[in-house]
Amino acid sequence: MHLKRSLNEEQQFKLNITDFESAGDRGKSGYTFNIALENGKVTNNISGSAVARDLYEALKDDEAIKAMLLNRSIKISVGKSFILSIKNNHISAFK
Repeated sequence: MHLKRSLNEEQQFKLNITDFESAGDRGKSGYTFNIALENGKVTNNISGSAVARDLYEALKDDEAIKAMLLNRSIKISVGKSFILSIKNNHISAFK
């Protein structure tokens, strides 16, 4: 839902910290991550973040989301304050 809304404007919302903490203790490394996608493909290194890898796996396996990601440049991130941000830009055919 938030990914779809990001087609019109950047989306930001606070995540439930206790949900992350109950899933496992990440200590100082935390749960922060950035995923950069172009046409549904990751363009940055997410190998150091299990959360980012799991999110990408869920996104790429959903047919409706895959269609939404075409011709799009999307950045999904979570910072130390547990605010998820989704920025979505159309990729110009005239690069």
